[in-house]
Amino acid sequence: MGMKLLTPASWKDYELLDSGDMEKLERFGEYILRRPEPQAVWSKLLPEAEWEKQTHARFIQEGSHSGSWQKSRPMPDQWQVGYSYGEMKLRFRLGLTGFKHVGLFPEQAANWEFIYDSASSLKGAKVLNLFAYTGGASLAARAAGADVIHCDSIKAVLSWAGTNMEISGLKDIRWLLEDAFKFVQREARRGNLYQGIILDPPSWGHGPKGEKWKLEDMVNDLTVQIAAILDPGHAFLVYNSYSLGFSSLVLENLVRTHFPAVTPEYGELYLAEKSGRRLPAGVFSRFLR
Repeated sequence: MGMKLLTPASWKDYELLDSGDMEKLERFGEYILRRPEPQAVWSKLLPEAEWEKQTHARFIQEGSHSGSWQKSRPMPDQWQVGYSYGEMKLRFRLGLTGFKHVGLFPEQAANWEFIYDSASSLKGAKVLNLFAYTGGASLAARAAGADVIHCDSIKAVLSWAGTNMEISGLKDIRWLLEDAFKFVQREARRGNLYQGIILDPPSWGHGPKGEKWKLEDMVNDLTVQIAAILDPGHAFLVYNSYSLGFSSLVLENLVRTHFPAVTPEYGELYLAEKSGRRLPAGVFSRFLR
């Protein structure tokens, strides 16, 4: 199976308008945002005057991982967008955060559809979403009827995900404020199994008690533990990474090594510009067996 390039098929509430010169111009619902984008090393297609004319808010980088938003047109600090796929109707509360994110990674919609379809085929599935952020993948699994555990180490993020669940008309996701690696180790010792596991480990980070995380040092051990708790029968795995140094072949090799009986899909997620150019947005490997 060769490398795949995936992007959300059609999303009325999201659009990549232009990119270049280390920035991207995006529409989320009614509002257009301008944010730093380290992979957009090419030139913009639209003139600067057009960027300025369209932008509601621009993120100004002030530190290595933080900054502030500068509004040039009226817009709220929080608003909502929706995403539909078949019977799945999701809603997300977005916000202007101090870390350039808005609470949503739109490229992941390509994985939400896979998660929804996979969980729908597994009646009564138990699904674990690790490093789960504001919960798009958790919502997709829950919308398919799965029993979902959503694990993240940041309390504010769990609260945000809870809001997304409520406005999506869903309920009964289990929220877990926990270091993902420690939780998976405990589940492996207990012999607990899941029919779906989703993970998007960060390049670096800290657990709720200050546990240190560095992706390249931990990712193989994490995958060993994931393999121990994924049901050996009918089950699915979605493995994401946005570490700029990681090829999709890294994730493919991890999956092939620790799940030798499967042939995973692997490749890149991207966002499609109106012009047809493609902005890389992370790598993935996944399978349904």
